[in-house]
Amino acid sequence: MPRPQRAPGGFPVVGIIGGGQLARMCAGPATELGITLSVLAESETAAAALAVPSAPVGAHDDLEAVRDFAAGCDVVTFDHEHVPADVLAALVADGVAVHPRPEALRHAQDKLVMRRALTDAGVPCPRWAAVADAAQVDAFAAEVGWPLVAKTPTGGYDGKGVLVAAGPEDLTDWLATAQEKGEQLLLEERVPFVRELAALVARSPSGQAAAWPVVETVQTDGVCTEVIAPAPDLGEDAAVAATEVALEIAAALAVTGVLAVELFELADGSVVVNELAMRPHNSGHWSMDGAVTGQFEQHLRAVLDLPLGSPRPRAPWTVMGNVLGGHHDDLYPAYRHVMARDPEAKVHLYGKGVRPGRKIGHVNVSGTELADLRERARHAAGYIEGAITQ
Repeated sequence: MPRPQRAPGGFPVVGIIGGGQLARMCAGPATELGITLSVLAESETAAAALAVPSAPVGAHDDLEAVRDFAAGCDVVTFDHEHVPADVLAALVADGVAVHPRPEALRHAQDKLVMRRALTDAGVPCPRWAAVADAAQVDAFAAEVGWPLVAKTPTGGYDGKGVLVAAGPEDLTDWLATAQEKGEQLLLEERVPFVRELAALVARSPSGQAAAWPVVETVQTDGVCTEVIAPAPDLGEDAAVAATEVALEIAAALAVTGVLAVELFELADGSVVVNELAMRPHNSGHWSMDGAVTGQFEQHLRAVLDLPLGSPRPRAPWTVMGNVLGGHHDDLYPAYRHVMARDPEAKVHLYGKGVRPGRKIGHVNVSGTELADLRERARHAAGYIEGAITQ
């Protein structure tokens, strides 16, 4: 596997396993920081491979391909959490600097491991149980009531691997599949939340941490479609509490890099933790244009143990609208239209093939009038999707 061309001056090479949009969006910040980025991409046409000159092709679960890739890097990090444990262990045995460390990343790879660790640390979570048969389902349902939320412990993302079960019959197939694999399901009470929040923080190997404002995330059919930074009408005490929870988790799990903590806000203003992601996250895309230091630059700083940048917002409000794939793949005319209609909008497309419902980009707008920003972000995203035609 060809080695990346190292920049002069002793600047390091950061390797990212996975060639998706998160790796792609690290390309600009890496250039600005003066470091070299290399990506182990799934194909020559992967999103990051189209933007990063050093993008050898290899699978994240191919041990030899990953080891060969890592040999040309000073630090290795991830576009996703799906790298197998044995591959991670081999990198550590080879002396590769891996961030986040495998022992931390495991909590983002396995929701049962995550729930146990957070419960042991006293972090507020929904009531939950690991179940393997119908009797255990019935016992948990008797405790918390129906409906329940069922989750596959591994492999789920963007609403996949999550089921709201109204009764035991809804779990029959899921239980059968888990039993065939010798696995358990994660069951959680259905939390009566008033909205979803996210707290994004970064932590370096030396323990320095930084936190962006807590944001509100808006979901449509299990997929995030809008992020508002900061979360509107979130009291100072609640914002501090949510941020402290995220920082406590980062420290307790020894996270290095960016950590996203997805939260449910309850009617009394308290929060419980829903999910974790140990990488740049959709809830932080607003920071690319709306904060002094965006999440992609901060992630690179953190994994290299560089001093972290300021997460301070540049404007009172930033709204991000996700662009989902529609039924046409000729995006450039719509892209031009949005830029002409709203010169202050920042449009980020990922170079991905269009498929209905697939995340293919996002739009950021910043300013002082929240209602106006939300309308502009929705219009821009909707126009590129093809849902809005004028």
